[in-house]
Amino acid sequence: MQLKFVPRNSAGSVTTFYLSSQGPGHDEIDFEFLGNSSGNPYTVHTNVYAQRKGEKEQQFHLWYDPTTAFHTYSIVWNAQRITFLVDNIPIRVFHNSEAIGIPFPKNQPMRVYASLWNAEDWATQGGRVKADWSKAPFVASYRNFKIKACPPSSGSSCGSKSTNSLNTEAWQTQELDGAGRNRLRWVQAKHMIYNYCSDIKRFSQGLPSECKRSSF
Repeated sequence: MQLKFVPRNSAGSVTTFYLSSQGPGHDEIDFEFLGNSSGNPYTVHTNVYAQRKGEKEQQFHLWYDPTTAFHTYSIVWNAQRITFLVDNIPIRVFHNSEAIGIPFPKNQPMRVYASLWNAEDWATQGGRVKADWSKAPFVASYRNFKIKACPPSSGSSCGSKSTNSLNTEAWQTQELDGAGRNRLRWVQAKHMIYNYCSDIKRFSQGLPSECKRSSF
């Protein structure tokens, strides 16, 4: 998906591109872009829900102005991991840690959603900066949506580890190579502003178990 965000004063707005299942115990994979007052950067907010359990946020500041041109935002979701990418640069990998009891979204089909909505109660600097409605309308632009997926009605298994090229597409086993891991390290060292795996105040009884695993 290519997006261009609300320009200038976008405080209080959230532009989104995400996957979600339906019903109770839903799964969700979030790309949310939190607006800011003029001259301050957007925040890229990512989260993963499995069986309605989230609290796995990582946030980033982008290394460019996302309001002046279109950029590509991608989610690669397979049975082993979820990879978030910006202009084909990985910014986050969330691994399947079911082996240690961490739910992972892989059993429910999800739809793709995109929206622009008012979240002035929390989106910008924790809700301290509200939307300036005199600057409305707020406009974000989307284009070039592309998807590769297993249709839920196809009877095929997206979790298949078959090496048969007729049954398995590359994204179903996609992982980072050495160059990708180096790019991920660069983004997380230079542009990450929040990681739930480092928030010992929030998780005072101990960090989530998956945080002990390498994110690379």
